[in-house]
Amino acid sequence: MRRDRAPLSRLQSLALSGAAFLLLVIAVMALGPLLAGAGWWWLCAATAAAVLFGGAGLRAIRIPASLVPIGELVILLLVLTLGFGGASSFALVVPTPDTFGVFGELLAGAQRTIQQQSVPAVVVPALAFALALGTGLLAVVTDLVVLTLRVPALAAAPALVPILVPGFLIEDGAELGTLVLAAAAFLLLLRVDVRVRRRAALAHRDETDGAVLITAPSRMPIGSTLLPTLGLAAAGLVAASLLTASTPSVSTSLLLGSGGQGALFARGVSPFLDLGRDLRRPDAVPAFSYVARDGDRPYFRLLTIDRFDGEVWGPGERRIDGDNAVDEFPTPTGLSDEVARTEHPIDITVQQLRTTWLPLPYPVAGVEGLDGSWFWDRGALTVRSADSDTAGQEYRATMIEIEPTAEQLRTASDRIPESIQPYTELPEEVPASITELAAELGASAGTAYDRAVAIQEYLRGSDFTYSVEAPVEEGYDGGGLDVIAEFLEQREGYCVHFASTMAVLARELGIPSRISVGYTAGTPTTARVENVAVVAVDSQDLHAWPELYFQGVGWVPFEPTPGRGTVPDYSRPGAGETAPAPERLPGTPAPTPGARPDLDPERDLATGGVTGAADEPVLWPLTVAALLLVLLLPALVRIAVRRARLRRIARGERAADAAWREAMATASDLGFAEGSAVALTPREAADALVEDARLDGAGERALYVLRDAVERERYGPPGATAPVSAAALEELRAALRSRSGSATRIRAVLLPVSLLDTARAGRRAAARA
Repeated sequence: MRRDRAPLSRLQSLALSGAAFLLLVIAVMALGPLLAGAGWWWLCAATAAAVLFGGAGLRAIRIPASLVPIGELVILLLVLTLGFGGASSFALVVPTPDTFGVFGELLAGAQRTIQQQSVPAVVVPALAFALALGTGLLAVVTDLVVLTLRVPALAAAPALVPILVPGFLIEDGAELGTLVLAAAAFLLLLRVDVRVRRRAALAHRDETDGAVLITAPSRMPIGSTLLPTLGLAAAGLVAASLLTASTPSVSTSLLLGSGGQGALFARGVSPFLDLGRDLRRPDAVPAFSYVARDGDRPYFRLLTIDRFDGEVWGPGERRIDGDNAVDEFPTPTGLSDEVARTEHPIDITVQQLRTTWLPLPYPVAGVEGLDGSWFWDRGALTVRSADSDTAGQEYRATMIEIEPTAEQLRTASDRIPESIQPYTELPEEVPASITELAAELGASAGTAYDRAVAIQEYLRGSDFTYSVEAPVEEGYDGGGLDVIAEFLEQREGYCVHFASTMAVLARELGIPSRISVGYTAGTPTTARVENVAVVAVDSQDLHAWPELYFQGVGWVPFEPTPGRGTVPDYSRPGAGETAPAPERLPGTPAPTPGARPDLDPERDLATGGVTGAADEPVLWPLTVAALLLVLLLPALVRIAVRRARLRRIARGERAADAAWREAMATASDLGFAEGSAVALTPREAADALVEDARLDGAGERALYVLRDAVERERYGPPGATAPVSAAALEELRAALRSRSGSATRIRAVLLPVSLLDTARAGRRAAARA
C-alpha cells in the first residue's frame, strides 16, 4: 500500500487558502489591545490576502511548489513597496536600491516608536510597516505549512505569534474573545483540510496505476473528523490561555513605554531636575538655531512637569492622541478672546539636540516641515514624537505672542476648572516653614495675581543669591519639599530651586502651577538669513521656570530666579498702576522669563508612557490599492495566458493545441464542462461541452473545427501540422458567452477558474513523470 497525495481541485485549494487567511487575520486581531484604532488591522489583512491568494495564483500558473514561497516573498516586497516605498520605487511597485533604504529607516523608526510609546500605541507609518512586514512573513509560513507541506496543524505556530505577544506587554494578555475566534478558525482549517484530502483521494482513485488505495467512504461520519479537531482546537486554546496568563508582563518596561521611569532618549533633559552635574559642565553643546523675521526672542519649551510627590517633579501621565497633528493646534487652555495676541513665524534648525520632545515657543498655532510623526499634548500643548526625534529637524513654528495686562490677570476668576485642580495638589505633610511663608506672602495680597507677584518679588529679592555650588555642597540639591525648606533657609540655589519653590508656594496659596523645562532665547550670531540674524541656542541656555494658571488668560510664565532673566512686564510689582510699556520694535527682545543655563542635553529623560487612539489616514489609500491589486491579480494572469496562446496561434507554434486550450479555458471560466480539458480527450470534451452549453449552429461547428484540428495535431504523424483559424476560436467563445448570464461573465473575468485547471494538469504531468 502507498499513501495517496492526490492534487487538490481548484475549489479545494481555494478553500484551504481561505481558511488559512481567516486564521491569520483573526490571530492578528490579538494585537488590538496594544494598538490604537483599526486601520492597522485592515492593512495587515490586505497584506495577508496579497501573499496567500497571490500564492494560489502562482500555483495556478504551474509554478513549482518549491518556488511558491519565494514568489510570495516577492509579492510581499511588491506590496510593501506600493504601500511604503513612495517616490523611491519605480512604477509604484518595483523597488529600487533607494526603496530598501526607506525600508531600513522605517524599521529604525518602528524600533523607536516601540521604545517611546505605551499601549495602546499610535500606529505611525513606521509601526504600520513593521506590522505589514510581520504579517506578510507569517502569511508565507502559514501558506508553506498548509498548502506546500500539507501539514495544516503546524499553522498554529505562526498564528500563536500575534496571540502570545500581548501576554508579554500587558497583564491581561490577549482578549478571550479573540482566543475563542482563533480556536474556531484553527478548527475550521483542520476540518477543511480533512474534507479536501478525502474528496481529492476519492476523485483521483482511478489514477493509482493498480496500486491498492485505502480511502474513506464517500460520506464520512462527522464524528470521525469533527471530534478530533474540536479536541485539538480546545487544547490549543487552553495552551494559549495558560501561556498568556502565566507569562510575566513587561508593560512596565521600555518595550512599549511605561508608566514609570524610563530613559527614552540619550541627549535629553531630566524633568526631575537633578541638575548638579549639568550645571558644572564647562563646555556648551550646540542645541539648535532659529530665525525670527519679526524680531522675536522667545523661550523654547520642551516639556512641562506638573506631577509632584513631595520628593521630585515629573511629567503627568497624559496621553498623546494620534488625531493631534501638529499642523494645527487648539486654543491654549483658559485663554479668552479678550487677551491680545499676534502670530509670528519662526524657522528652527536642530543641531545636536536629540530628544523626542520638540523645542517650541508657547503657545504655537501650528508647525510645518517635521519628519516623522509628531503630536501635541492636549493639556500642555508640548509636542513629542512617536517614532522620530529632533536630530537634524528643520521646521517652521507659528508662534502666538500673548500679551495679557496686569488688570486682566488681577480680575481673573477665582474659580478653578475641574481639569486644572490637579495642579493645586500637594502632599499632606508640607514643612511648616513653607506653609508659614506662603501665609505671610498671601496675607497682604487681595487676588491670586497679587499673591503670585508677591512670591516672585520675594524670591528675586536681595536676600537670595544664584549659586550652582551651594546646593551641592550643602546637600540640598533637587526640588523636593525638604530641599525647598532648606533652600528657603540657605537662600542660595539655581533656577530649579527658585522655580520649584515658587510652584509649591503658589499651590499652597491655591494657585495652579507647573514647571516648564526648555531653553532661553539664545545668542544672536553674525550669520544672517534674508538679512535676519541667526540666533544660536546651546546647552548653556537650558532653563526651568514656573507657569501659573489664571482663568481667562491661561498658563502664564513667571521668573523667580534673581538676576538671570527679564521679568515679564505683566508680573512686575505695580504693573497695573504704571504707564504701558512702549511698543516693541522688530528685532528687540520680547519680555519673557529667563535665566542662565541650568540643564544639559546629555541628561536622560524619565517620563510616563503615552498612548494614542487614532488611525493613520495615509494608510487607507494604500490599503485600498493593495486590495484592488489582490482582487485583480487572477484576471491579469488570465489575460496574460490568453495573449500568450493567441501569439502561438498567430505564429503557428502548435496553434491547434493553443486554440483548444483557450477554448476549454473559456468554457471552464463560464462554468461549462468544468475540468473536461484535464480529464477527457478532445472528442469527449467536445461532446460534453455541446451537451452542457447546448451549442448549435455556428458555435457547434466552430467547436468541431477546433476539435478536429487538435486531434490531427496531437495524434497525427510526427511533424504534422493542423492549421487553425483564430476566427473559429473567437466564434466559439462568443457562442459560449451568449449562453451565460452577465453575472457569470463578470465572475469569469475576475475569478477565472481555468487557472486552477492549468495548475491541476501540471501536477498530473509531474506526478506521471
